[in-house]
Amino acid sequence: MRQHVNPLSEYFQLPRDLPGPQDLFLQADRPIHLDIGSARGGFLLALAEQQPQWNHLGVEIRHPLVRTAEQERKQLGLHNLRFLFCNANISLESWLTNLPQDRLQRASIQFPDPWFKRRHRKRRVLQPSLLLALAGALQQGRELFIQSDVLSVIQPMVRLIELSRCFERPAKQADPWLQTNPLAISTERERYALERELPIYRVLYRRNSQACPILGKLEETWHQIDNPADALTHPTNPTEC
Repeated sequence: MRQHVNPLSEYFQLPRDLPGPQDLFLQADRPIHLDIGSARGGFLLALAEQQPQWNHLGVEIRHPLVRTAEQERKQLGLHNLRFLFCNANISLESWLTNLPQDRLQRASIQFPDPWFKRRHRKRRVLQPSLLLALAGALQQGRELFIQSDVLSVIQPMVRLIELSRCFERPAKQADPWLQTNPLAISTERERYALERELPIYRVLYRRNSQACPILGKLEETWHQIDNPADALTHPTNPTEC
């Protein structure tokens, strides 16, 4: 059962000063995998053991889940993994901006809370400003992986990512959806869906050399596409920085 919180409530709008890699990891110079919406942390707990040459960071808006994940991490003695409580759209952008160049090498957003109604669009985890912060931190060739078992949740994410023009699908990737998880470790929600033979929609993107668009232009165009009734006859394309 998903336990939603409203990210627009006053408590979750308070910015948090997130510690940098040097304060999070024993070996801070390793590449980082950032998992946005890490829930109970099972995915990263397994991945951190499988990929000890990486540092792994999970951010989650539900504080009790972060406490549980951190307790298990400490019990396992994993020094290449941390879990932090925050609203990604409030606190993560400055953290990404301050990262050393090419420190972030992979980001994932898996099975986000299904705010699929247009009136709830501001509650979705992937907002234009967060996407551009990720694009700014990821160097060419680095990866952004998304997946969901709700088609109406992942479709707006795909539209926004591809509208930014900052990411491309690998040439050999199946279109429109990957049949298997390229990270080879399933989240709890993914296992739930697989056990019930439910469809899972996955896309792996790689950062290209395209400059980031101006945020205001991307938001304007995104609003037109995501709200067809309000769209202009000829929506403008985002202008590059």
